[in-house]
Amino acid sequence: MWETFTEWFLSLGDQYGVNPIIFGSIYVGAIPFFTVSVARLVRNLRRKQSIVLPALSASFFFVSAYLYLLVAGRNIPLWVYGFLAVMIAYGVYATVRKIRRQAAEG
Repeated sequence: MWETFTEWFLSLGDQYGVNPIIFGSIYVGAIPFFTVSVARLVRNLRRKQSIVLPALSASFFFVSAYLYLLVAGRNIPLWVYGFLAVMIAYGVYATVRKIRRQAAEG
């Protein structure tokens, strides 16, 4: 089992031409942060609070290893570009909406 995990882990960077240790560490290391972000998102939904920050945080950790690819890699999947564009657009939309709401109140 350990050999299978090691083989999988070290193969993570091969397809993208990056250091597999760095890519794999980011990939696996982001899992607990992603999980916490999703838990906060669910908690905020239940409390009827803003989900912007937890959603952006979960999105960031979801693609964190692929952000490394943008800097150092090649053969980046097209879905990564699309997901990043959606994440950025959502962040801009939520920020503009919050600024407009605060401006209307003040």
